[in-house]
Amino acid sequence: MKKIAFIGTGNMGGALIKATCKAVDPKEVLITNRTLAKAQELSDELGCCVAQNNLEAVKNASYVVLCVKPQVINGVLEEIAPVVREEAKKRELVLATIVVGKKIADYTEITGLKELPVIRTMPNMPAAIGQGMTIAARNEFVKDTQMQEYFSLMKESGLMEEVAEDKMNAAGNLSGCAPAWAFMFIEALADGAVQTGVPRKSAVKYAAQTVLGAAQMVLETGKHPGELKDAVCSPGGTTIVGVRALEDRGFRGATMSAVTAAYEKTIGIK
Repeated sequence: MKKIAFIGTGNMGGALIKATCKAVDPKEVLITNRTLAKAQELSDELGCCVAQNNLEAVKNASYVVLCVKPQVINGVLEEIAPVVREEAKKRELVLATIVVGKKIADYTEITGLKELPVIRTMPNMPAAIGQGMTIAARNEFVKDTQMQEYFSLMKESGLMEEVAEDKMNAAGNLSGCAPAWAFMFIEALADGAVQTGVPRKSAVKYAAQTVLGAAQMVLETGKHPGELKDAVCSPGGTTIVGVRALEDRGFRGATMSAVTAAYEKTIGIK
């Protein structure tokens, strides 16, 4: 019996698999994919094990993580449901998922197990380098010890925080989408620097490190971002002129609109 199995080895699934193989012995990790060659390629890289199909994955792990696209999740659940029901009679089995738009109740309904322990998570792209922010929720059938163990299995992916499920879409939307907006901001900073004469490669490095350092200051000091911003803005200085330029162009409002627009899209996914 393996510790954990992953169904799906795409970008996010692959990132979580790599993180888990750093947290535990790769031989405790079982993976499968619709295209087995992709799973085998990852196995060759990491030393984890390959299941020949989804049913084999469910039969041979304590935690089963669904890392498939929203449009195929129903089919996958219907396929594995009979095996999930059978295995749940014999041992403790926890189903985890990273699929957007599915509530925990959907998993218990489709599998036909009202008391199935389910952990719903929303990781983000920086999990691939161990700097992710994952939002997680569980139903009442997941024990504290099981939640702690799952967090331990995923610890190399970055930070993880548990929230009530009714907060999942809002919190997960922010952490899931914001990396793209942060990349846009870094790119824009670099473009501005290039316009003022900084070589492109250096501009990107300076911009990225500056944003990284600013983010780390927020986390480590616990200070409000506005307080830290004010500390950089000298009276009559260059920074406050730049702040004014951003405000004149709706920077803050545009950012808030991006968050709310993405949230509306998230809650519309079924």
